[in-house]
Amino acid sequence: MTDVTPAITGGCLCGALRYEATTAPDFSGYCLCVDCRRASGSGFIPFMGFAAAALTVTGAAHAFHSPCLRGTAVRNFCPTCGALVFGGELGVDDSHTIYAGTLDDPAHFRPRAAIFVRDKPDWVLLPPGLRLFEAMP
Repeated sequence: MTDVTPAITGGCLCGALRYEATTAPDFSGYCLCVDCRRASGSGFIPFMGFAAAALTVTGAAHAFHSPCLRGTAVRNFCPTCGALVFGGELGVDDSHTIYAGTLDDPAHFRPRAAIFVRDKPDWVLLPPGLRLFEAMP
């Protein structure tokens, strides 16, 4: 019997920027940092982390670079519809985060942690059972 992980797919609002991950995520959770809140227009960004070798991205992506605790954060969005899709610099970084709101099948998102909970607005309610980190673990 073979244990095969089904591909995890998703993309932007208009469908021009797509991705496929061929493994289960290495980590998943919510980022509540101020930058992620502002980038998403929400209380957090739900994310899933993958090794770069496990992720294929098709279509044009526009990268936005901003300073962060560990240097520079790179958030990629579709230049056509503006949807925020994934993090990290293609061809440079050894891992990437995809934003769970872009999943074709949202059942693939199983959050395990929340980071930057020190920045969490009072109106954000997190599910029970998450590992909580005040900042980046």
